[in-house]
Amino acid sequence: MELLTIGAFARACGLTPKALRLYDETGLLPPAAVDPESGYRLYEPAQLDRARLIARLRRIGMPLAEIRDVCRLEPPAAAAAIGAYWRRVTTDTAVRGRLATLLVDDLSGRGSTMSNLAIRHAVRCETGAARDTNEDAVYAGDRLLAVADGMRGPGGAAASTAAVDALRPLELAEAPAAELLTLLADAVAEVDRTVRAGATADHQPVTTLTAILRAGSRLALVHVGDTRAYLLRGGELAQLTQDHTYVRALVDRGALSREEAATHPQRALLVRALGAGDHVEADLALRTGLAGDRYLLCSDGLWAYLDRATLESTLAAPDTDPERAAQHLVDQAYAAGAPDNIACVVADLVAAAS
Repeated sequence: MELLTIGAFARACGLTPKALRLYDETGLLPPAAVDPESGYRLYEPAQLDRARLIARLRRIGMPLAEIRDVCRLEPPAAAAAIGAYWRRVTTDTAVRGRLATLLVDDLSGRGSTMSNLAIRHAVRCETGAARDTNEDAVYAGDRLLAVADGMRGPGGAAASTAAVDALRPLELAEAPAAELLTLLADAVAEVDRTVRAGATADHQPVTTLTAILRAGSRLALVHVGDTRAYLLRGGELAQLTQDHTYVRALVDRGALSREEAATHPQRALLVRALGAGDHVEADLALRTGLAGDRYLLCSDGLWAYLDRATLESTLAAPDTDPERAAQHLVDQAYAAGAPDNIACVVADLVAAAS
C-alpha cells in the first residue's frame, strides 16, 4: 500500500502538518511509518477517516483528551459522547453569557453602585421529624449571610457551627469591597484547619458552607459543598452555586441526566467539603447587588425536596416578606416528605434610609 507524506495527508484530511505532529506526539494519531533517513512521517490512506473525525471534533472545541476517548468508541457511543459534550458546552456558554452581562453592566455603570443598601432577613434552622440531631447552622446579619451543613455523625454539628462562627467577625470588619474575597478565603482556610483538628482516629468531620459578605452594593460569595445560594431578580430565579457532588460531576461530564441525578442513590456524596481531601478548594465570586434582589441560602434538606418552580413562585409571591417566605419554604419541604435538617436564609436587599 502506498503511504502518503505528511503534506499530502494533511491536505486530504483538512489538518495542518503542525497539528499532525502534535497528534503524533500525544499518541492521538501516530503515523503508519517514519522514514529512517529523512524522519518524515508517512500515513496510510485508511487513517484518513480517523484524521477527519479528529479535525471535526477540534473545530467544535473538544479537548484532545476527550477526542481520544471518542475515537475509541463505536459510532453510536461516539455520537452519544459528542452530544453530551455539546450539551455541557451549551450550558457553560449560557452561564458565561449571564456573567458577562453582569460584568458589562457593572463596568458600564448600568448596574447599581449604590452603597446605601440594607438587608432584611429571616432564618430557619429546623431539626426535622425524622432526625434527633441537627448538623445545620445558619447566620444572618446586615452584612453577612451564611448556611453550613455538617455531615451526620460525631463532630458534624460542631463542624458546621465552627464554619459559621468563623465568619461572624467579618460582619464587623470595615473592609472595602475589593478585599471581601480575600477576607472570605482566609476565613474559609481557617475553618478548614479547625474542622480537621476535630478529627478522631476513626472519624473525620466535614461540613459544607455557603455565605455572602456585603460591603455597600458589592457582595462576595463563598461556596463549598452542596448548600446553595439563589438570587431572585426581576421575578426570575437563578442558582448562583454549583453543587460539589459526585452526581453533579457525572451530569457535567454528560454521563447522567439531571432527572437521573435527582434520584441517584449517591446524590448526596460530596466531592468537596471543609475538612475533606488534602486541602480546601472554595468557589469565590463577587457580584453587584440591586435594591429589590432577594437571596435564598439553604441546605439540601430544603432544595432537594422543592423544585425550582416552587422555589421561584414562593420567593416571588407578592407581599411576602422574608419571614413568611422562609417559613413557607420550610413548611412545603416537610409537606413534600423532607426528613432532614433544614437551614435557610431569605434576605432582601433594600434601599437604606439616607
